[in-house]
Amino acid sequence: MPVLARRQAVVVFLAFAFAYFFSALLRAVTATLSPTLSAEFQLQARDLGLLAGGYFLGFAATQLPLGTWLDRHGPKKVILGFLFVAVLGCAAFAQASSFSGLLAARVLCGVGVSACLMAPLTGYRRWFTPAVQLRANSWMLMTGSFGMLASTLPVQWLVPVVGWRPLFWGLAGLVAVSMALIVWRVPAWQAPQAPAEVDAGARASYADVWRHPYFRKMTPVGFFSYGGMIAVQTLWAGPWMVRVAGYEPLQAAGGLFTINICMLAAFWSWGMANPWLQKRGISIDLLIAWGLPLSFVMLGVLIAAGPAAGAWTLALFCVSSTFVSLAQPAVGMVFPASLAGRALSAYNLVIFLGVFVVQWGIGLLIDAFRSGGLTEAAAFRASLGVFLACSVASYAWFLGAGGHNRQQAT
Repeated sequence: MPVLARRQAVVVFLAFAFAYFFSALLRAVTATLSPTLSAEFQLQARDLGLLAGGYFLGFAATQLPLGTWLDRHGPKKVILGFLFVAVLGCAAFAQASSFSGLLAARVLCGVGVSACLMAPLTGYRRWFTPAVQLRANSWMLMTGSFGMLASTLPVQWLVPVVGWRPLFWGLAGLVAVSMALIVWRVPAWQAPQAPAEVDAGARASYADVWRHPYFRKMTPVGFFSYGGMIAVQTLWAGPWMVRVAGYEPLQAAGGLFTINICMLAAFWSWGMANPWLQKRGISIDLLIAWGLPLSFVMLGVLIAAGPAAGAWTLALFCVSSTFVSLAQPAVGMVFPASLAGRALSAYNLVIFLGVFVVQWGIGLLIDAFRSGGLTEAAAFRASLGVFLACSVASYAWFLGAGGHNRQQAT
């Protein structure tokens, strides 16, 4: 499939980005709604962690079939089918009358938006040059940060006016609009023309992905550092600010806004820098090796400072974790284009299983430490201490695995 002309590439990017905006908003909105939902449904910390993690459970459950469908049918057909499920999930959430109803709808939302990043990245693998792929990946994540921004103060302002249920009805309608844009602007998928590529794609399977040494090298940091950063950003940052730092709900929403605007700036910067870094031969492995330890330092500062650490400390932790976001397009480029959907989806499965485990695990640990006699603030700090230890161990695996990444498959 030929590389798209600049104008068409921009239009395709914007169509996909519009859908991904709402995917990210749905991912993060529970952090802002957590006080409202906790009060209305009497949720414990473990319930809140499971509710937020339900999105990622649904998301992760689709990744393996998603990759095969993307390679076979292309991003346009696949994302449209999934977004229809997202519309149903938003409608179900708006009508839920119990925690189990909320959880089921949340899982459905996760399933529905699970193609919103993998579909475009699969398309970009064929439609864009390698340098533009890295930029497009970072700017898709930047679009996600816009969605997370929208899930903070705008949601906090809207909920008292319209209520959280009409908010989800509105989201269902906007997701439907994103489907119409994709139908209108995204090109149809064409099978690869080169016989060698067709043969490689037909013979390849997920076993080829799992066995690849570079995939294995990147798996633990994707699970703990990337997944854990999303778990904090999309859920535990809000409760930390309220229950540990003493913020009011509106202040916490403002803090989440600060975190997400910092993430937006970070991903925009990565998008600008990545082509320049690639031209100068600065490898993704080297960037992760030198940059990721900054996130461990900031998480340690957060834990040590406790109630004195608020939105800016959380923002610095999340921003310093973005080094590991470079792993995802790097994994995709190691494999041939005919296997890109499966490679990207398999790595996305690793990341979002990590989000689910860390998100729910922190909630379970908080409740367990409180049952053991710790104060709520101390329980939060101890739980994040366990998360820090796991992240450092995953980084040690990354360093010890050796090897190097290739910017694109031959």
